[in-house]
Amino acid sequence: MYNLKNKKILITGASGYLGSEISFGLAKLGSHVLLHGRNEINLKKLILKLKKYRLKYTIVNFDLKNSISIENFFSNYTGPLSGIVSNAHEGNQGTIKLIDDKEFINSFEISILAANNLMKYGYNALRQSVKLYKDASFICISSMYGIVSPDLTIYKSDKLSSSPSYGAVKAGLIHWSKYAANEFGKEGIRVNSISPGPFPKNKTNSEFINKLSNKTSLKRIGKPKELIGPVAFLCSNNSSFITGTNLVVDGGWTSK
Repeated sequence: MYNLKNKKILITGASGYLGSEISFGLAKLGSHVLLHGRNEINLKKLILKLKKYRLKYTIVNFDLKNSISIENFFSNYTGPLSGIVSNAHEGNQGTIKLIDDKEFINSFEISILAANNLMKYGYNALRQSVKLYKDASFICISSMYGIVSPDLTIYKSDKLSSSPSYGAVKAGLIHWSKYAANEFGKEGIRVNSISPGPFPKNKTNSEFINKLSNKTSLKRIGKPKELIGPVAFLCSNNSSFITGTNLVVDGGWTSK
């Protein structure tokens, strides 16, 4: 059901906490993953893991904030590309009173603008996949905070809260995905978004983890590996009639 054999899938933010798990999961399901990540230490750890299981991967380099860099990458790219997972994000914590203009600009550039350029310049490679395999998928990793505002009372201080720029760009990704789904649907390219819920990297603060857990219907936080299935599903042919949707993976947080 989740066989991704013969699919080449580009993942941005591949060296991140969620991105590395998604990348490994897609590779284990048979895809050749193109890894784009800035954290060299985490990227090396991911490569060692992929090599251990003899999985197919390629490291790719371009500047997500530079449209010319993205265009140059795809100009030199040959062959089909069956999927793009736009997962990269950049931003700090803090409330409206604390963050500055640069925070908004950085978040916008590496999230929405980067997704737009990945589609614009990766279009021909995605179209080749449609011609060869009858399918191509573009996935934006959004967030539950693109749907609802954070409960600021669960954070110890304003400096540690989820920022308004984060929620704004994640909400923008959901809308951009719907727009792109309508524009490229006639080409056979499907575009969807996924909104993860609480997947905290730091689990040392048990009080905070409990607060997050209690906000969900399942009364627990998410595990990074629980994103593999949703991403793999939207990359696979089993979701061939699904486009323009936002798949929520939040343990029921936004259902209340």
